[in-house]
Amino acid sequence: MGRIFLVAPDAPTEDVAQLKTSRALSGAGIRMGVLDNTKGNADHLLNFIVEGVKKEFKIDSVIVTRKAASSGPATDAILDQLAREADLVVSAMAD
Repeated sequence: MGRIFLVAPDAPTEDVAQLKTSRALSGAGIRMGVLDNTKGNADHLLNFIVEGVKKEFKIDSVIVTRKAASSGPATDAILDQLAREADLVVSAMAD
């Protein structure tokens, strides 16, 4: 199975507690979530990422959600839907 390398273009963060998860991926494919922040070209960048992930991993489904505006947070409804229907979520900003 391939590997995914994440690059965060921001300053290092302070030490924080280790995140723990109750989710584990089975032999089935990944349910991938996408959160589009509505900035210009974010949808193109996210589509590029999804297609790249599909080449390396078995993806059973992709759920795409979109915030109402880039300046505000995602609604609880969007976050709850992603939590229910996705094993992992990708979000990106672009201009």
